[in-house]
Amino acid sequence: MHSSTTASRRRRSVLTVSGAAALLVAAPLLTACGDDAHPGAAAVAGGERITMGQLQSKVAAVRDAQRAAPHGAEMIKGSGQLTRAALDSLIRERIVRQAAKDSGVSVTRSEVGKYRAQLRKQAGGEKRLKDALLQQQAVAPSQIDDWMRVQVSVDKIAKAEKIDPRTPKGNLKLRKKLSKTSESLHISVNPRYGKWDSKSTTLGNTSEPWLKDLTGKQQDREQQQAQQPQM
Repeated sequence: MHSSTTASRRRRSVLTVSGAAALLVAAPLLTACGDDAHPGAAAVAGGERITMGQLQSKVAAVRDAQRAAPHGAEMIKGSGQLTRAALDSLIRERIVRQAAKDSGVSVTRSEVGKYRAQLRKQAGGEKRLKDALLQQQAVAPSQIDDWMRVQVSVDKIAKAEKIDPRTPKGNLKLRKKLSKTSESLHISVNPRYGKWDSKSTTLGNTSEPWLKDLTGKQQDREQQQAQQPQM
């Protein structure tokens, strides 16, 4: 069991060393909450509806990719909160998009391609990059460019605001900016997905944070708990 856990952590770490800063700052502290999401919507951000269809489509793409992966069963078991994570991602995209607009920055297709080439080299090839993003971030191959656009946007926002997210002080400053943007969007979430808690930055009563645990320790703990005999 120990060797399996170690191997699992090693697979997850393909992108965590060189890409840790970008992955961390891409997860803003969403501080808005609400129980009055518009009917038929998973959430509303800045008056823009995130429909149930959009959410279900995103989840389906990830599940299809996981089922086709060599360790698909393991990934599916380790992503029980996929729907909430997918909703988090859809909300995050809108927050970053608004923050970029406020900072006067935009991202070109060429910049996304350059960033993808950089991560491809770090991961050791396109296949390993796709596998790592699917396992670490629950990003399906068809969603990679959108995910990378968010990463590049956050980086350009930091530069425009003269923030160095590689330092604790800079990282906190960037998170506060994104948090402030989320407040301005008056985000409301459909109650079926829980209630946003701004203090613990979690959705509902789940103990899983919306800020990703890039070390894999949280997932290892969950796997160990799942293997313990039930009373």
